[in-house]
Amino acid sequence: MVNRQELKGQWNEVKGRLKEHWGQLTEDDLQRAEGSADQLVGVVQQKTGATRREVESFLNNVLDGSFGDRAAESVHQYAEAAQAAATDAAAYARENYRRLASQSGEYTTKVAATVRSRPAESLAIAFGLGIAAGALFFMGNKK
Repeated sequence: MVNRQELKGQWNEVKGRLKEHWGQLTEDDLQRAEGSADQLVGVVQQKTGATRREVESFLNNVLDGSFGDRAAESVHQYAEAAQAAATDAAAYARENYRRLASQSGEYTTKVAATVRSRPAESLAIAFGLGIAAGALFFMGNKK
């Protein structure tokens, strides 16, 4: 169990962590228990419905510093995972951009070659597509 000296020595951190963990605790609630571990456990239990064991375990973790160490380690691990995911996503996007750009360039080259080798047919196809698009547009606006 937490002793009075430990509690007094780290009171501000303990208060902050308690309010972070159990949002319904107010400054007044915590002031009632300042300096007494038993009173603090009782106030937290009464206000939150947590068990004595939960409150004591939480306080021990805060005072031992292991709570903060575990939280910092978790944050560090999540940051590394997010960085790796972002790097993978960027590499995937770059590769697909290159692939699509290459395919687009090849398609443009093929179309240009076809138009040069068959200009009359290309002109007829373009004209036919223009007529069809105009007819669809005209029919759509009649309603």
